[in-house]
Amino acid sequence: MKALVLMARTEGGWETATAQERQDVMDAHTAFHKAVAERATMLAGEALGESREARTLRHVDGSPVVTAGPYAESAEQIGGFYLVEAESQDLVVELCRLLPSSYAVEVRPVIEIEGYEDTRDWE
Repeated sequence: MKALVLMARTEGGWETATAQERQDVMDAHTAFHKAVAERATMLAGEALGESREARTLRHVDGSPVVTAGPYAESAEQIGGFYLVEAESQDLVVELCRLLPSSYAVEVRPVIEIEGYEDTRDWE
């Protein structure tokens, strides 16, 4: 099964973090990567820019309207993600325990849509 791991955090913390706090975060990500390599498959993963850089599209009266900022106002915003393939969601949750404790981590199953053949060429 595939799972999307969403990592939310309070923005601005990286800029004010000490060198040791930054190293601790990087060490946690390294431990997560190693554990996934041993027990599952990493399909993708990226850090994301600040939510103030986001653009949100909503349809109003049938037309898309673009606004600056995130979809939802919240103290925590999505700061990165991983796409992992593993034998179970429970395993992905177990692996995510290695991620930095300053994150709120959501593990969401990726669904396969019956009758839809993915023909995208991402490269």
